[in-house]
Amino acid sequence: MTLTLPDRSFAAYIFDCDGTLVDSMPLHYRAWIASFRQHGAPFEWSEGEFYAGAGVPDREIVAGLNARHGCRLDPDLVHETKLEWFVSHLHELTPVAAVAELVREFHGRGEKIAVATGSDLSIVDPELEHVGLRHYFDIIVTPADVKRGKPAPDMFLLAAEKMGVAPADCLVFEDGKAGIQAADAAGMASVFVPSAPTAFC
Repeated sequence: MTLTLPDRSFAAYIFDCDGTLVDSMPLHYRAWIASFRQHGAPFEWSEGEFYAGAGVPDREIVAGLNARHGCRLDPDLVHETKLEWFVSHLHELTPVAAVAELVREFHGRGEKIAVATGSDLSIVDPELEHVGLRHYFDIIVTPADVKRGKPAPDMFLLAAEKMGVAPADCLVFEDGKAGIQAADAAGMASVFVPSAPTAFC
């Protein structure tokens, strides 16, 4: 994979985690399916629908599916079951090589970098640790830190604030439509990192 960056300098760089730093999206989908089955979800959730919701916090996804299908799955229980299944399969994860290379390059130059992710810290910490990237990031923003998740700009704006950088001086790396929308809403440039199979792009 070759990523094309904007032809200008930036004061800071913000990375999504799943599908951007870590090649974890297929594993997340399997975790969702396992959790839905365990909790008796009365619907099928396609891989295409999963990728369309990339970046949206878990509990919001469950709430949206409840509303769409007229069911009452407990967002917290579905999330916890998904988390347990996912963590038990961490050994399957690998970094997204092109993005990991940029992280190491930026860190080596002393650039400001942060993570802004729709996943809970209880998922992000172990997966970044597993792929050898956790020690590069002092700042990680998750849904617990903001009132609104992606596609709202809150996570990216908070990451910029924590780094002491104006939003317009940040470059965002994202694999999800919601994340690109959030970057746009924050007034930040973005780089799309393709993670979905071609059929779902």
